[in-house]
Amino acid sequence: MPEPDFVDQILADQASRSAGDAYRPLAEVMRPRTLEEFVGQSHLIGPGSVLREALVGGHVHSMVLWGPPGTGKTTLARMVATYCDTRFQVLSAVTAGVKEVREVVAQAKAIPGKLVLFVDEVHRFNKAQQDGFLPHVEDGTLVLIGATTENPAFELNNALLSRLRVYVLKVLAREDLQLLLENVLSDCERGLGKLNLTLSDYARDCLLGAADGDARRLLNFLEIAAQFATVTDSGHALADEALAEVIGTPLRRFDKGGDLFYDQISALHKSMRGTDPDAVLYWFARMLDGGCDPRYIARRVIRMASEDVGNADPRALNLALDAALTYERLGSPEGELAIAQALVYLACAPKSNAVYKGFNAAMKAACEAGTQEVPLHLRNAPTRLARELGHGDNYRYAHDEPGAYASGETYLPDALQGRRFYHPVERGLEIKIREKLARLRGQASKASDDD
Repeated sequence: MPEPDFVDQILADQASRSAGDAYRPLAEVMRPRTLEEFVGQSHLIGPGSVLREALVGGHVHSMVLWGPPGTGKTTLARMVATYCDTRFQVLSAVTAGVKEVREVVAQAKAIPGKLVLFVDEVHRFNKAQQDGFLPHVEDGTLVLIGATTENPAFELNNALLSRLRVYVLKVLAREDLQLLLENVLSDCERGLGKLNLTLSDYARDCLLGAADGDARRLLNFLEIAAQFATVTDSGHALADEALAEVIGTPLRRFDKGGDLFYDQISALHKSMRGTDPDAVLYWFARMLDGGCDPRYIARRVIRMASEDVGNADPRALNLALDAALTYERLGSPEGELAIAQALVYLACAPKSNAVYKGFNAAMKAACEAGTQEVPLHLRNAPTRLARELGHGDNYRYAHDEPGAYASGETYLPDALQGRRFYHPVERGLEIKIREKLARLRGQASKASDDD
């Protein structure tokens, strides 16, 4: 347990950081006030960047700040109002509706000067609510700044999106979080500098890892953990065990069904296609760590086997199916190893998308060519009438032909004669398939010339 005088000091620090008696989280107290204090996002606010030049020059424009939690979206929005000397109002799309938006618009029209309206979680507004902003953004009644963790291309109306500049905020790098941590520990005015808090290298690594690129998460963990520090001769120290208990098992950024989810499955698929078994194992582990259902990955592995390995190694599909079945039998975590095995096999296998491309080409031809008649010699002839109509006439039974191949026989509709959909590659088993088809097609061509 922490010493009593330390508890008093923590409470006193919290009170002194607040404008009044109300408690404010450390993450709020340490919110950057200037561009120089801002940590990370150098691609947006670094020297010479468009957004930095706009802020310093006092030129404000409507925008969308898109990025993961704890990357500085709200802070940047506040800086726009500060640097551009404009009124600033905040709405949360979670709790606000059309009524609140109308009130803000009325206020903007009644009071001279620009009004910056910051809408947090703007993607929560439905399409009709988003349309309500259009005329007022268009005529300059208000400057709209929306913050979202979701892809604005999917979540915002095209009409509204075309009037907003999109800025993408990135997850904070470990170096950025390290700098933020040092700033908090040394800041005696707003941070924890008065405590002279000492952290071991292990504790720092734990904090930075648990933060997972989220500045707010880092400061929240640190604020809670600081209350369990012990008094030392030089100040206070935070025990590794206490920090581990505070952090627990942090959740990873993994928005099932969102951009992060599909970005990671895309990375997994492309790593397999690129023959990188190490990357395949990493992205598979990342998805499991984020809480992805292994059965979903198993289904994707089956798709990968057909799409990217195909007939270059037909065993890949069987292995993928076996992995999915093994997981159904064993569950987690034992069954996950079978999926990993299948992924590594696919990554190392020879690659061919010939079947995938051939199937798509055939589908396109089927759609574009319309309803083509089945050639008479290929039609079923189960009745006398069908036979009298010529169904099945002159059909050559392949098994009765030399090599079980009827040279010169055609199987496509007349309008598609000569079309080739499947082009085997020169990898894996398809080398032999390619050679066989070339030989048989040569025989067919010769038979056609003889006729």
